[in-house]
Amino acid sequence: MTPEDERFLRRAIELAAAATTGGDAPYGSLLVGPDGTVLAEEHNTVLSDRDIAAHPELKLARWAARELDPATAAATTMYTSCQPCTMCYGGIQRSGLGRVVFALSTEQADALTPGAGWPVVPQEGPALFDEARVPVTGFYG
Repeated sequence: MTPEDERFLRRAIELAAAATTGGDAPYGSLLVGPDGTVLAEEHNTVLSDRDIAAHPELKLARWAARELDPATAAATTMYTSCQPCTMCYGGIQRSGLGRVVFALSTEQADALTPGAGWPVVPQEGPALFDEARVPVTGFYG
């Protein structure tokens, strides 16, 4: 962890604190380009937007996928106040970002919010392989 990493993490924490003033959950993130320039900043707006996907990490990953060429995206770093959830991490992977640096781990954040969390939703599958593979096989060549 470099002093620059710590400086950007502090900014992510500031963004998290700002989210709470608007009534949203305390999460903030920023995307820093290869030259150290802040490219974009976001905070959680799940409640104010009434959008379960309005996490700052996912919003930045989507922005990067739309606005950055693959080489630039791969050279960026996302700084975030908490470790990205699995939804956000999937978006980060697909956007091609190069690195994520977080302040609180998921375990640390969970310990600070006893009783929080989401129910486990049962999943069933795989099923209908012969039918389901047809559109996938044809799409990816």
